[in-house]
Amino acid sequence: MSYDEELWPEEGELLICTVSNVRENGAYLRLDGYGSREGFVFVGEVASGWVKNIRNHLRVGQRVVAKVIGIKKDRERVDLSIKSVSEERRRDTIQTWKNEQRANQIMGVVAERTGWDEVKKAEISDEMTEIFGTLYGALEECAISETALSDNGFTGDWMTTVVELAVENIIPPFVEIRGQFNIEVWGAEGVYAIRDALLSAEAVAEGEEDATLTCHYDGAPEYRIDIRAPDYETAERMWEEAQQAATESITSVEGSIDIERM
Repeated sequence: MSYDEELWPEEGELLICTVSNVRENGAYLRLDGYGSREGFVFVGEVASGWVKNIRNHLRVGQRVVAKVIGIKKDRERVDLSIKSVSEERRRDTIQTWKNEQRANQIMGVVAERTGWDEVKKAEISDEMTEIFGTLYGALEECAISETALSDNGFTGDWMTTVVELAVENIIPPFVEIRGQFNIEVWGAEGVYAIRDALLSAEAVAEGEEDATLTCHYDGAPEYRIDIRAPDYETAERMWEEAQQAATESITSVEGSIDIERM
């Protein structure tokens, strides 16, 4: 995401900063994402305890995580603290920053392949960020589900490129795939046979770690199959096993089953 020079960070916000100038009483830090705007960290906010020599802690060009502890817009001043940031929050903030950098690089490749200019790239990236919270989060959702963009109102051939690059470059916390069973039973078993077929499909998830398979009634004769798994290999295997289990169940009665991947 690109920020206008007129924008200001918020008090309490954690920022990725680059040390631009080190002095005896503190250091100036350039605020990443806020153009050329700088903040100042006093020597007493650099580290816990007494800082004998600030240059033992900070050097020009060093990237740090700092917390905004004061803003004075009339004086064009942002006060920062490094010591107020816990190690855990520092790691999380840096990881989030790295993720967004990676997401921007991926969208750069999308722009090259689709012929977008910088304006178009920024426009689409900002729309994705607005809907999904972060650009990386948007790409993560695309890696999880190939319909993530269309489900949220996006249109255009460019979506295929985004999904392909997301799948290639983003490791999601889980993946989702969806299918549909069209089941009809003419024999006396009726809905009981359909129930047994769906239960046999759901049974393939038993014993799977961090994976689920659920069947949903979408209106006879359609039944939606949702699979969530830690990776595509597991999800695809479960989908194949679910198809086989349901088919074997239905072929044992007077009925038919048609299967479609959604």
